[in-house]
Amino acid sequence: MIAIQFLLIAAVGLGLLLFVRRWHGVGMQAGKRIGLVAFALLNVYAVLRPDDVTWVANRLGVGRGADLILYVLVIAFVLGMLNFYLRFKTMDRRLTELARTIAIREAELVNRERGVLAAHNVALSVPAAEPATGPATVIVPVTEEQR
Repeated sequence: MIAIQFLLIAAVGLGLLLFVRRWHGVGMQAGKRIGLVAFALLNVYAVLRPDDVTWVANRLGVGRGADLILYVLVIAFVLGMLNFYLRFKTMDRRLTELARTIAIREAELVNRERGVLAAHNVALSVPAAEPATGPATVIVPVTEEQR
């Protein structure tokens, strides 16, 4: 085994060790964990047996094994970025809904403290299943004293 192979295998092993022990506890789906471990094992195999990767590349119509690995990594990168974007979009929508709910409740508390509305005079229309697209409606009755 040459030095670069040892360094590459050590880097993959360190990455797997950090992955398993620290960052992705319960929050990561099992399928993604299995996929990452399989990807790491394929990387180790490709480092140890580069001629096999070239053989597979030739059978798939790609000239070299390095080109095949590059193509696979580009696809993996695009899928990873798509996953990140979708998760970020979902988190942004949840945060918007939470901020709206808190703002409505704060307004309700302030109005109660001022004596503007009673608990039974408030009608809130904040549907939980709808996407956050527009402002929520708060109906506050106005008394004669406030006019």
